[in-house]
Amino acid sequence: MIRDILFNTSNKKMSNKHGEHPEKQYLNLIRDILHTGSRHETRNGITISTFGTRMEFDISHKIPILTTKRVAWKTVIRELLWFISGSTDNRKLREVGVKIWDGNASRQYLNSIGLVDNPVDDLGPIYGFQWRHSGAEYHGFEADYSGKGVDQLAEVVRLLRTDPHSRRILFSAWNPSQMPKMALPPCHVLAQFYVRPPSTEESDLGIRVHLSCQLY
Repeated sequence: MIRDILFNTSNKKMSNKHGEHPEKQYLNLIRDILHTGSRHETRNGITISTFGTRMEFDISHKIPILTTKRVAWKTVIRELLWFISGSTDNRKLREVGVKIWDGNASRQYLNSIGLVDNPVDDLGPIYGFQWRHSGAEYHGFEADYSGKGVDQLAEVVRLLRTDPHSRRILFSAWNPSQMPKMALPPCHVLAQFYVRPPSTEESDLGIRVHLSCQLY
């Protein structure tokens, strides 16, 4: 869970509930997977995994970028903005120097999963399409989807503004009916938001609200 996004200018240091640096959660998880995880043969070869683990990060003032592995921060932001735009066109990513989807957008790969009618770089109704046009029929990456389907992100923003204590402030990318049309099924499938008021002490510090997000 991404915990306690504080809308203030206090100097609260980022740490988890045990007082450790938040990256220790990731390192401990990797250690636990290596020592106790189950081995499986998957499409990626041999993987070692556990199930149901949870990490929490306070991003009041910092984004918890890992320092023990290379993270292409600019690529992360550009890909996220591409998702938010609703695009499924890999060419738009390549225009800003992001090539992480190239392998899944090639003619060879698309043919291998049965998407023989997709032009090269047409990734199908993946993340952005589900976020911004959920339920709409997919007619290729060059079609105009304005006003089609459900704009889940817009609905999240609307509820945060008008009904912040709703239990339905969430969006999902998991759409089984369109999975066969996707170059890849979604990894991050669901995000839910939760709003809580500040304590009296926090109010005195100028904190107006806490916004949490849980990502599955």
